[in-house]
Amino acid sequence: MVIVFPKILLASKSPRRFQIFTEAGFSFGLVNIEADESFPSYLVREGVCEYLAAHKANHFQEDYQGNILVTADTIVCLEEQVLNKPENRDEAIEMLKALSGRSHEVFTGVCIRNAAQSLVFHERSEVEFHPLSQKEIEYYVDHFQPYDKAGSYGVQDWMGYIGVKRISGCFYNVMGFPMSRFYRELQRFMLTGD
Repeated sequence: MVIVFPKILLASKSPRRFQIFTEAGFSFGLVNIEADESFPSYLVREGVCEYLAAHKANHFQEDYQGNILVTADTIVCLEEQVLNKPENRDEAIEMLKALSGRSHEVFTGVCIRNAAQSLVFHERSEVEFHPLSQKEIEYYVDHFQPYDKAGSYGVQDWMGYIGVKRISGCFYNVMGFPMSRFYRELQRFMLTGD
């Protein structure tokens, strides 16, 4: 059965999510939601990204008008440490040095919501980096845009090309949105709403 989806309201400033939704062929519009990205200290790993995705959705103040709101949050976890977006050059360099030659996890929490119901889920991918030299790290930080990316890197740019040794799980989850999982969860969401 083919499901026709309503228009999606994507609450994201991420150019990667915009690209993924566009290339997946969804009809969507962008909405702006202002919500802080702090979270309770007892949350870890997938609990953090699910909480933040739902937290953003809770701050939506407009009428759904038959549309579906989608919010998401991606985090990088090195063991139990959450690596958010770096605040400055030194922090970006330190994050990449910590990831060098090691494996880490990428979690994206997604909230799908309309006026009647809500669904929250997460996707997990594991990423292993080659060892990175100080020069490679500094080149990346100085020539690319690590400051709007969890963990200070984008898998779709230069660091992904030269630094990523292996990915286990969804590539697009590492890029910022697990589209194949979302597509299936959205189908389920629509069917349970009937």
